[in-house]
Amino acid sequence: MTSNDDTNITAGAARFASQLGYADLPSEALHVGRRCMIDGIGQFIAGSTTGPVRLVRDDVLDQGGRPDALLPGTGGRRAPAALAARVLGTAGHALDWDDTQATRDSRHTYGLLTHPTVPPLAAALALSQGALGEVDGRRFMVAFQAGFEVECKIAEWMLPDAYRRGLHASAAEGTLGAAVTAARLMELDEDRMRHAIGIAASRSSAGIRANVGTMTKPLHFGGAAEHGVTAALLAARGLEASPSALDGAYGFLTVFSGGIFEEKLQEGFGQTFSIVDPGVAVKPYPSGILSHQAMDAMLGLVREHDLKPEDVATVRFHAGSNILKPLSYRFAEDHLQAKFCMPALLAMILLRRQAGQDEFTDAFVGSEAMRAMQSRIETVFDPEIERLGFDRIRSRIEVHTHDGRVLERRADERYRGSPEHPMSDAEMEEKFRVCTRGILPKPRLEELLQAIWGIDDNTGNDAGRLAKLMEYD
Repeated sequence: MTSNDDTNITAGAARFASQLGYADLPSEALHVGRRCMIDGIGQFIAGSTTGPVRLVRDDVLDQGGRPDALLPGTGGRRAPAALAARVLGTAGHALDWDDTQATRDSRHTYGLLTHPTVPPLAAALALSQGALGEVDGRRFMVAFQAGFEVECKIAEWMLPDAYRRGLHASAAEGTLGAAVTAARLMELDEDRMRHAIGIAASRSSAGIRANVGTMTKPLHFGGAAEHGVTAALLAARGLEASPSALDGAYGFLTVFSGGIFEEKLQEGFGQTFSIVDPGVAVKPYPSGILSHQAMDAMLGLVREHDLKPEDVATVRFHAGSNILKPLSYRFAEDHLQAKFCMPALLAMILLRRQAGQDEFTDAFVGSEAMRAMQSRIETVFDPEIERLGFDRIRSRIEVHTHDGRVLERRADERYRGSPEHPMSDAEMEEKFRVCTRGILPKPRLEELLQAIWGIDDNTGNDAGRLAKLMEYD
């Protein structure tokens, strides 16, 4: 990153976001955007039932304030928009089941960047329930796409040093995305949009990876949504920030990540939309996405050989540092640790042939069967896999059975849910139903699903209706 006064990135982001119109959005971007909203809103509802979100929500309710936005699970109680965004953002990542930005650049060591949907979508929902009057669906979609695009391009252009140093980069990038969405929804002009980005750059919720596998990890996303909304509200009031807050020696990109990939700047914002190319990965399992290929590989072995838990003597999971370091728990004591523990995740597949909401409970993870199966699974650093590089999420599984067989499978293909192997629309709908079933009545669940699909169909669909359909006691 150069140390001059170049402000191209900040200025470019502000210009793009303030000028973006519905007609500028390609049809594929609109379709993927609806899919992201379906996935994100499903996470808001499912996550709102979890213990960490209840704690965050209770704290917000105790603070009181202007009744801008509904809080799911409270029977109609409301909170100020920024605090409601904190609750929604935390809920959206509580299950670790929300989508992930994809990249083709192997220099991004882990191949995956920010979780792009939750912060901007939480910001949009929180502000679309009265604080700005009625917000039509197309305005809602444009604001969401603006924040999504800026968040993803910044994540793609940044050097990966932040993540390597232990920062949870998604939280910082998400703050920028939420700020842009909120500012676009408020229809701020280019100058005030630029100030909103600058304020957000100083308010960025950069979590630490030490909190992965704890209640605090989803709060990183709650903070991102909250601080993004606050940045836009303050910019609207006239609070100013550096017009080059993303750029230069002391700007966000250099301070946070050590700089950028200079050659990528020619991509610009919105010349191609990141939501389409490279695209978005939708998680089939509520766990760290680096585990999903191996879980699918294990499921394939179990089904192909009709493996029963009692057949398994030992399992050896071979992988490189790009998997073993982020998925750092060697033995999971609770369901939060299990999301980042390969022995626990593979044990779920061996015991239940699935790994969904029913498996990610403290009762199941702490059961005698899970503890026994985890103890039979060893993770192994594999130099050969390490040498192949990190452009793919590679691993190898060996299952040793009591009758002397050694069953082996490699996991090095593009993962299920990735842009190269996407879920169908029907599979997206089924994931949404799994997330909301038992929380919302079935007729309302289906009504909400159809409202999201039709959010921008120009029939006067009010974005605030989404929040009303999400409400439950």
